[in-house]
Amino acid sequence: MGETTEELRVAEKRTEPYIYHVRNEPVMQAALDVFTIINKHGKGMLLAKGGSIPSAVAIANILVEKMLNRVCTIEHILLDSENEFGKRMISTIEILIVKN
Repeated sequence: MGETTEELRVAEKRTEPYIYHVRNEPVMQAALDVFTIINKHGKGMLLAKGGSIPSAVAIANILVEKMLNRVCTIEHILLDSENEFGKRMISTIEILIVKN
């Protein structure tokens, strides 16, 4: 159940259609994109690093509390950190949202 940093890195390289990499973009547009993913695949996984983590949390809250209230839940949240280029630690988050 708990994935290691290496497993999270592998997850970033996966091409599963339900994975959404959170970047520097408008939160509502990203929430609509993930909404579409969840409706199509029954689940959506948000992956974010560093400064994108607050956006990932906001997207998850918008989906679960507002857009898909009582239709989906957060199955798990994985917080981790990794060495970026061997110099500094960078935080990572993985949020899995599934339809009930």
